[in-house]
Amino acid sequence: MTKQNFSLTHSILPYRLALLLLLVWGLFSCGNVSQPGFQVGNFRIGSNITPISEIQPVQADKATVYVQGKVERQVPLLQRWAYQIDDSTGKIWVITSQNKLKLGEQAVVKGKVKYQSIPLAGKELGEIYIEEDS
Repeated sequence: MTKQNFSLTHSILPYRLALLLLLVWGLFSCGNVSQPGFQVGNFRIGSNITPISEIQPVQADKATVYVQGKVERQVPLLQRWAYQIDDSTGKIWVITSQNKLKLGEQAVVKGKVKYQSIPLAGKELGEIYIEEDS
């Protein structure tokens, strides 16, 4: 190897390493986070989050789910709170003893799926909700 080729190779090497590092960083930053229980601040992100649109009445009293979404409404109850959570696939009410959730903030709640039957004029207008695990 000549002296000219040696100096050319060494001057390009840092640029190649920087480009490689940039490409690797780009690949990882575009990846989908799917580790169960991955925690970011107050948010639990991962494959264990159930989209609200997938929660069905047949899961009542059988399934425990995690839901994550924005708090849209809050209603005080006797010694408890009801929050309406919206995750862009749907909305669901959550009954909890937590009183620190604020309107507009993201929340993650783990609870049991419940169904309240509301028969009215021969029709079933029941409501699915989540009761937070204590």
